[in-house]
Amino acid sequence: MNPPPQFDKRLLRRSFERAATSYDEAAVLQHEVCRRMDERLDLIKLQPALILDAGCGTGNALPALRARYPQGRVIALDLAFTMLQQARRRGGTSWWRSLLQQRPAALCADIEHLPLATGSVDLVWSNLALQWMNEPERAFAEFHRVLAPGGLLMFSTFGPDTLKELRAAYSGVDRHTHVSRFVDLHDIGDMLVQRGFGDPVMDMEPFTLTYSDVRTLMRELKAIGAHNVTRERPPGLTGRARLAAVAAAYEDLRRDGTLPATFEVVYGHAWKPQPRVTGSGKRIIDIKPAAG
Repeated sequence: MNPPPQFDKRLLRRSFERAATSYDEAAVLQHEVCRRMDERLDLIKLQPALILDAGCGTGNALPALRARYPQGRVIALDLAFTMLQQARRRGGTSWWRSLLQQRPAALCADIEHLPLATGSVDLVWSNLALQWMNEPERAFAEFHRVLAPGGLLMFSTFGPDTLKELRAAYSGVDRHTHVSRFVDLHDIGDMLVQRGFGDPVMDMEPFTLTYSDVRTLMRELKAIGAHNVTRERPPGLTGRARLAAVAAAYEDLRRDGTLPATFEVVYGHAWKPQPRVTGSGKRIIDIKPAAG
């Protein structure tokens, strides 16, 4: 299989900058996944002093994280500055003032290059952001680096069946990339282990949203910033004839008056292990033989 198309990070940032004001109204699925991720924390015993919301968007997770861990400090991080501005406004002035008492931080940065000290974070939370990484394994390496021993990574992302209907509709129109290819659950689990995480737990949940027509689906994707910003995107604007061909192909899937759009949501969490020590308290370091 060919490697997935690379994102143009400059265009990616611009896309989310423009979508900041329309995101919350359109991001129904993102809000629901955020709620379900928060419920999963009910089963985990953790009292983090410092929490990183990696790819915070408009801050939909911040109120829940603040309520669950009132003694913890939250860092909101996103590639798009206007998304961080929306996060600052979320919940109204009184909510933001309550956060200020805990001295939260906002960082405009790339998840693949976190501007945080090694071992400084106790909980990394990332809701539906990792699908925008060119190298998800680098993001996992960064999460592992900034987590303190015993720290937790909890995340969600999209799996390969996401928008499979739209991908299929485009496939008969041209050979350009129009829909991202998403990483399989098992491959993500392998990445976590390779990057040093222990006890990864992975599962998947399918969602099917319905739309009156393809244009409504595309408008919603645009409203949350989900443009085609790969380096292999077709040059120029998509013509009317091409869009009409995509719409016609999608019509074959119409059932009960609506068109389906599949979203495969992958959930995962894993721990950064405590270092192994000898009976005398000295750290055990594994030395692997050189290859060859």
